[in-house]
Amino acid sequence: MSHLLLLAGQVVADGLFAVVACIGFALISNASRPVCLVAGLLAGLGHATRFVLLHLGMGIASSSLCAATLVSLCSMLCARRRHTPAEFYAFPALLPMIPGMYAYRTILATMQFLSAAEPAAREALLVEIAYNALTTCCVMGALVIGAIVPLFALHEESPLVRWRRRDAGTDGGKARQD
Repeated sequence: MSHLLLLAGQVVADGLFAVVACIGFALISNASRPVCLVAGLLAGLGHATRFVLLHLGMGIASSSLCAATLVSLCSMLCARRRHTPAEFYAFPALLPMIPGMYAYRTILATMQFLSAAEPAAREALLVEIAYNALTTCCVMGALVIGAIVPLFALHEESPLVRWRRRDAGTDGGKARQD
């Protein structure tokens, strides 16, 4: 039971740090107060989701993809309620999930690699560079895919939504007559 409480506390702390970071990023973008607050809540939700999925054994790229997709879908719901573009909520909310530590370790190992003289040390550093660089790229790609695919697929002007409207006959007479 105490392990579960400790994990819940860690999830809440992780989410709160993401909220603070997101609000900071949103303020830099000169977003309004309601947008900052909603984006912050979405950041906390997304980061907490990724945290839980990581602790359930999912990889960081896969858990980032799931969390980014959840944030993107929730941002679309908030955007419809508040008549604001979904990107205003989704992009600041995803910024705290950028894998900065992996990128930092890539640069640090690269600098060490350039100054190392022993072949064994250079070989180990090369493996570390490749691992961290690939992890950074995979997580960034997962965040982009998780954010963009729902926005494109479910946006009112997307071909998928227009196709569904045309088949349902609710496009207001805008469907092409073939």
